[in-house]
Amino acid sequence: MAEHTATITWSRGTDDFLDKRYHRAHTWQFDGGATVAASSSPHVVPLPYSDAAAVDPEEAYVAALSSCHMLWFMDFASRAGYRLNGYTDAAVGTMAKNAEGQLVVTHVQLRPVTRFDAAHAPSAAQLDELHHRAHTSCFLANSVKTQIDCAPVLEVEGG
Repeated sequence: MAEHTATITWSRGTDDFLDKRYHRAHTWQFDGGATVAASSSPHVVPLPYSDAAAVDPEEAYVAALSSCHMLWFMDFASRAGYRLNGYTDAAVGTMAKNAEGQLVVTHVQLRPVTRFDAAHAPSAAQLDELHHRAHTSCFLANSVKTQIDCAPVLEVEGG
């Protein structure tokens, strides 16, 4: 089993917070050292309280699903002897209300464009099979109903 970690950090700065007029910009830091600027989506929290240039959780969710699919696809293509030269996916996630009336990502459409070496390319049927195998193997596509637990810790400043 493997663990994957991320540290999410936000600080109020000089914003009042209680007036609900506070910035949502924060950082994601990963165990390999990468730091990503993150924020709420401007579609959810209007500017200037969101940072449109930062990655929002919904975008990250779509990107993670696309990336997982791509990595499995590349593995299966390589094993089958197909030489992949390039892969681009302009994936789209759609937010809507579910049956319980909650706003959720109801659909993610992967739209991969794959470029193969002519001498080592799959047929259309083989390409479809590679994508099917990638989808059924993707850890994240199989995890969308993941159990999420919360173990909060309370710290009080200026007591």
